[in-house]
Amino acid sequence: MTQQSAKIDIEAVIELAIEGNQQAYAQLYDYYAAGIYRLCYSLVLNVQDAEDVLQESFVYAFKNLQRYDKTKAAFKTWLYTITVSRCRNTYRRKRFALVDISQIMHWQLPAPKSERPEAAVARRESIDAIQGALHKLSPILREAIVLRYGHGLTYREMAEVIGCPQKTAESRVRLAHDKLKNVLHPVGRGLLDELLQI
Repeated sequence: MTQQSAKIDIEAVIELAIEGNQQAYAQLYDYYAAGIYRLCYSLVLNVQDAEDVLQESFVYAFKNLQRYDKTKAAFKTWLYTITVSRCRNTYRRKRFALVDISQIMHWQLPAPKSERPEAAVARRESIDAIQGALHKLSPILREAIVLRYGHGLTYREMAEVIGCPQKTAESRVRLAHDKLKNVLHPVGRGLLDELLQI
């Protein structure tokens, strides 16, 4: 299925949902729920909160589906905007425990070059350093990194989701890179560069 036909199919499902077709709502939920949950979890860093935000986001989106305007944004972008807004409400009120950021970002971490215990320890230390550095980012910079690398959004899509000019989205990603590099030791910086391909 091509991107265009997928987009046409989604638009047709949206029209059916607006007309009251319950199966269409279920199709939209099934199509987007996994990605939206991953976005929620990567921003609120808590399973229960992520599940709550996921449900709140879909309830709001479905209640306001007739307000979606395909000429202004892709449906995914509109849904991400709703979700990020609800995540912000949640993570403003909470302090988060450390989690394995590599799982959030779905990074394929390189295997150690050697099976020796020292190599595994060095790799774990690098991952821990990156994880700690990411948690030191402000929520706005963490959003930029998550949307760009965790969800593969373009800068234009990021700008629409977080409500800023495209240049600001680009700037936030660059600023996040700089802050991460300043916090990390040389070994962690090398792994970060490999993961982010910067």
